[in-house]
Amino acid sequence: MKKIILLIDDDIDLLNSMASYLISEGFKTHITTNAENAIKNLKIIQPDLIIADIMMPNLDGYEMIKKIRSDKIWDQVPVIFLTAKGMTQDRIFGYNLGCNAYLIKPFYPEELISIINNIFKQIELWKQDINNNKQKTQNKKENPVFDSLTPKEYKVLLLVAKGYTNKEIAKQVNSSLRNIEKYVSRLLNKTKTRNRTELAKLTLLNYLNKQQGE
Repeated sequence: MKKIILLIDDDIDLLNSMASYLISEGFKTHITTNAENAIKNLKIIQPDLIIADIMMPNLDGYEMIKKIRSDKIWDQVPVIFLTAKGMTQDRIFGYNLGCNAYLIKPFYPEELISIINNIFKQIELWKQDINNNKQKTQNKKENPVFDSLTPKEYKVLLLVAKGYTNKEIAKQVNSSLRNIEKYVSRLLNKTKTRNRTELAKLTLLNYLNKQQGE
């Protein structure tokens, strides 16, 4: 799906030029010369990124980004300031308000495209990190009991899952048959399973969840 870019500038010629170039690069665009109208129509436009001038009548770029960053629905939408205000303090002020990039007029269109692509790339990486962390957290929550097992209990558990009898397990871990029976009984209680078959299935499920979460 094509990314939607909202362009806001009181220079209509620049707007049309940028829109044509961005369209040729595979983006969808919406243009407006009025920041107030842009904010009112965010729900309709649903932009993936906003490029805005700073010096505009009625509502300038600084006030516009304040409104966007104060709205929970749109506070994560990236904003690029495209402006003739190139002083260091102007750029610092823009960054402090939450802009993602600052490009000084006149500019090379190729540089703008590079900035846009880099922003979208960073967003995708951020989303992947969040999804991976959620998956790992979910896997841990699904079977927290496995994290509480002692090394000896876990070793017995794996042997049960492989189909070893208590006698065979006792020989493998160099323990008495009576101790292994106690271990298996404790594992059944901890995992709330009714028999060795259910215990083996739960162990296999936990293993698969861990593999998917890595």
